[in-house]
Amino acid sequence: MPNPLYDRMFAPLATREDALLILRDGTRVSGQAFLATAARTAHALTAAGLKPGDRLAVQVEKSPEALALYAACVAAGVVFLPLNTAYTASELEYFITDSAAGAVVCGTGAEATVKGIASVPVLTLDADGTGSLTEAAAGQPDRFDPVDREAEDLAALLYTSGTTGRSKGAMLSQTNLLSNAEALVDLWRFTADDVLLHVLPIFHTHGLFVASHVVLAAGGSMVFLPKFDAAEALDWLPRVTTMMGVPTFYTRLLAEPGFGRETCANMRLFTSGSAPLLAETHREFEARTGHRILERYGMTETNMNTSNPYDGERRAGTVGFPLPGVELKITDPETGETLDDGASGMIEVRGPNVFQGYWQMPEKTAAELREDGFFITGDIGMIDPDGYVHIVGRAKDLIISGGYNIYPKEIELILDEQPGVLESAVIGVPHPDFGEGVVAVLVAAPGQTIDCDAVRAAAGERLAKFKQPKALEVVEELPRNTMGKVQKNLLRDQFAGAFTG
Repeated sequence: MPNPLYDRMFAPLATREDALLILRDGTRVSGQAFLATAARTAHALTAAGLKPGDRLAVQVEKSPEALALYAACVAAGVVFLPLNTAYTASELEYFITDSAAGAVVCGTGAEATVKGIASVPVLTLDADGTGSLTEAAAGQPDRFDPVDREAEDLAALLYTSGTTGRSKGAMLSQTNLLSNAEALVDLWRFTADDVLLHVLPIFHTHGLFVASHVVLAAGGSMVFLPKFDAAEALDWLPRVTTMMGVPTFYTRLLAEPGFGRETCANMRLFTSGSAPLLAETHREFEARTGHRILERYGMTETNMNTSNPYDGERRAGTVGFPLPGVELKITDPETGETLDDGASGMIEVRGPNVFQGYWQMPEKTAAELREDGFFITGDIGMIDPDGYVHIVGRAKDLIISGGYNIYPKEIELILDEQPGVLESAVIGVPHPDFGEGVVAVLVAAPGQTIDCDAVRAAAGERLAKFKQPKALEVVEELPRNTMGKVQKNLLRDQFAGAFTG
């Protein structure tokens, strides 16, 4: 029976005796062994009562078994819902409830908490591959006949924050994921000879879909490390051919004295995404290594939209050209009219990569996904005379720190509840390591003072660490325009040096 994503990504592993994954300790996991793990896991999911179309919420550490769990979901027709391991219990409860997840897989340490907030089966999976899921899979058959799935059936549900603070579930179909992977394999010249240094998290579209799918579709291999560590990456780089990362990875590599041309002699390609790469980083990286980082642009709702060319000029400060099959236009944010090249406006994209809409949010879907198929990204951009796309701003005050999207409103709602706080404004300003750092600007209520340590503690209890303000600033009042709207651009100027001096 057809299951396009499984047939293209995972079925070929049945005959692969060579390594698909190379682990930190040198262990090599063959394609066959990986697929057998995925099959046993798929049987365990079915035994737990999951049916095709059901959602499985997954909050686990990165491991070969965690990636096999994703493959198992594809085989069983279960919609994969990966969650950031930093999410708190209150955040987790929302995702499980909103998605109506049929089961949850979490770390053993979180099992009691998750069982307290979820009324569905809870299985565990730890970083070392152990847990009740692994126990349930033990003894199951090494083969699993993939269920029949249509190209437009949902394969994944990825939550992305909204400006109101309420997260939206982006519905991604088999076609959305498959079309993007195949376009990137061709565009970035991936082959079975490639070995990718995989140091990205797999709860995020970048690491789970872009990196893993491209390697799987090309028949390549990946050095599968739990996380990025500059010294460890330095050790592995001479033994791989490609690396995908966020700007933070590259600034940290450049801080390593031993990083240079010799380290990268075997490398074919470095790509960067999830946050803007500074032109200075581009230049320094090329001077040190002889390699020019290939920058691209994507988002949760669309996977990759554009890429600098593999052959040709990889232009610093741009995200290149639309992918084959992807249409991109710049429109007037107010009227939706298409603007001429050189004018700044809203980026809209259309193509097989564009998601099917937001889970159970028809009004949000209608507001951001036009009837003609163009998705309103919320990013402000322009197309230069040579056709390169530039991202020049963000319409929704989005902050991107360390490659993760942060929406100020979610943080502001929590800060405004704190004793002594009259109001708050959250902004992102340049950070030497994370690209942008979160700054919370607070105004004290009349006659009161703000206990910044208490505010930090309260934010820490309710927000994932990457969302927590790295700096708190107390001011007498927030700057506003004549309509009463807070002028965050003035705050960004005022506190631009908060982390850079």
